[in-house]
Amino acid sequence: MSSDWSELTEEQKQKLQQFRSQVKDALREADDDYFLLRWLNARKWNIGAAERMLRANLKTRAMWNVDTLETWNVPKALQEYVPAGMVGFDKEGSPVIVCPFYNLDIYGVLHCVTRFDFMRYVVLLLERYMKAGYEQSKIHGLRARQLVVLFDMKDFTIRAYTWRPAAELILFLVKQYEKNYPEILKMCYIINAPKVFSVAFNVVKKFLDEYTISKINVYKYGCDSWKEDMFKHVDPDIIPKRMGGNCTENGDDKCPSKVVWGGKIPQELYVEQRDEIDGNKEFTEAVVANGNKLKLEFKVDAKNSNAKPPVLSWNFRTIDYGIRFGIYSTDTTTGERHSEIDLGNVQSNEMDEVGFIATRPNTKYTVVFDNTNSYLRSKKLRYWVSLISELDDNDIDIVSQDIQGEVVVVNETKT
Repeated sequence: MSSDWSELTEEQKQKLQQFRSQVKDALREADDDYFLLRWLNARKWNIGAAERMLRANLKTRAMWNVDTLETWNVPKALQEYVPAGMVGFDKEGSPVIVCPFYNLDIYGVLHCVTRFDFMRYVVLLLERYMKAGYEQSKIHGLRARQLVVLFDMKDFTIRAYTWRPAAELILFLVKQYEKNYPEILKMCYIINAPKVFSVAFNVVKKFLDEYTISKINVYKYGCDSWKEDMFKHVDPDIIPKRMGGNCTENGDDKCPSKVVWGGKIPQELYVEQRDEIDGNKEFTEAVVANGNKLKLEFKVDAKNSNAKPPVLSWNFRTIDYGIRFGIYSTDTTTGERHSEIDLGNVQSNEMDEVGFIATRPNTKYTVVFDNTNSYLRSKKLRYWVSLISELDDNDIDIVSQDIQGEVVVVNETKT
């Protein structure tokens, strides 16, 4: 990515100025030309596409309360068991992050927190790394704003990711990264990759931008050539000895003050975290008969100039079998209908399905639990769906607050 104004063509300079003019209402004080170039490059200098991408990102940041994430009381299962750490900077000042990925207990994590909490934690880490890069760029130049990442996959097995919630979480992370953090990767080294890793990586690559793929180097298990490639740019003395560098702390080759190494999450955390997640909600139990649908309708009234539109949030689980789930919206002024969440099968019998979407004024939202494809089985459902005023700093799963709007429950039989 060209980060130097002098390296831009006259046409690119004009497009950059036009882009800044079109999005100036949404920019923060720190959003300089380099920031804008990330979005333009990600959309191949299509100004309209770059603007849509940036504005969608700003909406996502607001929904996640990204600017106040540092005040979040991070669950223990994330803080102490998600393997990652920033160990220093490369020779151009870029943050260097190491991740012993093989030590991620994905099953344990998803039995302690929601996938959205996991995503928020990843965002929190990324924001910290990017802030460090921003500070470094004041000394070393703009290249310092990109990240160098080292993944160790030495004991990786695909078995844990054949569990659908785990696979969906990883793909969710990848998609969110591509949508919200374009052009931040300087180089990624994936080391000790077993043969089975190529199967998983080929799936993930379908969701990665060409730029991201071009920055990823994969080295098979036992191959040390990555050291020559990486250590041209990164001092081996900052990389933990356990991962192939020279760094130790009082004889400890893991450098635990810099890197969280993860590991198996104690089962006692499962119940503790689940109680916290569900504690503030009043769940409804229902049976969706075979061949039927359960619809929940939420109406969002005209926009109050002093308030943000509410968020539609859900948390549900089925017993024994999954169910089809989706959300569509209808503009109450024009009657125009849009799909918000495409109707699809959800394995909600394996773990809670949790999520949220932003809403628009003068719009009716219809949440659908669809069992019309089942001719034999009714589905037992436990759900909480509500309009909430905003996402709480401590958890996205917060108490529903009073919001003007009507909720209608509709049971619909297939005809």
